[in-house]
Amino acid sequence: MKINSVLLGLGLATFTAFGASAETWKLAVTDVEGMERLQTEWGPFKAALEEATGDTFDFFPVNSRTAAAEALRGETVDLVVSGPAEYVVINTLTEARPLIGLGRPDYHCAIIVRADSGINVPADLKGKKVAFGDIGSTSNMLCPMQVLADHGIDPVNDIERTHTSRNIAHEALKHGDVDAIGSNAGSWLNVRNAEEDLPYGFFKMIARSGDLPNDMIMVGAHVDTAAAEGLRDAILEHKVEIIAGITAHEENDKYVGMDLVAIEDDAYDYVRSMYANAGYPQFDKFIGE
Repeated sequence: MKINSVLLGLGLATFTAFGASAETWKLAVTDVEGMERLQTEWGPFKAALEEATGDTFDFFPVNSRTAAAEALRGETVDLVVSGPAEYVVINTLTEARPLIGLGRPDYHCAIIVRADSGINVPADLKGKKVAFGDIGSTSNMLCPMQVLADHGIDPVNDIERTHTSRNIAHEALKHGDVDAIGSNAGSWLNVRNAEEDLPYGFFKMIARSGDLPNDMIMVGAHVDTAAAEGLRDAILEHKVEIIAGITAHEENDKYVGMDLVAIEDDAYDYVRSMYANAGYPQFDKFIGE
């Protein structure tokens, strides 16, 4: 009886300790607007986080990257899922820090031209018309501009720059309305592979980046360091289940084959270089917003 009482007491103590240590986190995703989309596309991820950590995660919808930064600064959101370009600005504005890297496979950009264009290296694009994707996008704007800069082409002054959707840019290149496109390489390959009336060698990549820094879960500067580290460790310990939650919805197919990794701020210095070469060296505003 005495032994049972001791065991019961230990059990109650364990339950109380667990309850006291459990946290409630506010979670935002920068490129998903509205609670309904958050629940549909990221609900399995939220459930996996709660199972892995014993904590509660409440979605906090944001309608822009600026809104995410303001929510972090106002301490109304604790965690934000975001891309590298967004992180660099949010870090400058709020001192939020990286928590977990979402390692996307084959995440790099490329400069693509028509094979019959006579353009063989980035230097040949001086004075030419180059189409990029969404303004402010890491892989569809900043990265290809950085690739040009890495090859001695000033992406602000040496080319005629335009921005449009990937499909429209692809069609413009196909018909010779632009001389090159800068794009997320994997996404552009999906567009090219859907072509049935063009030979494989119709286009060529004349330059590509290295693998880009990871998308991430960032944590607000107001969050206690020990609590954040405990959350990070729990996520990494249960990353198989959490990855399954992220990739459960087809909208997150870009993460299929991903890994979850610990990351540090200096991994994003290359993105800061991208901003500088695109003409935004202060990293304190979202381009195009």
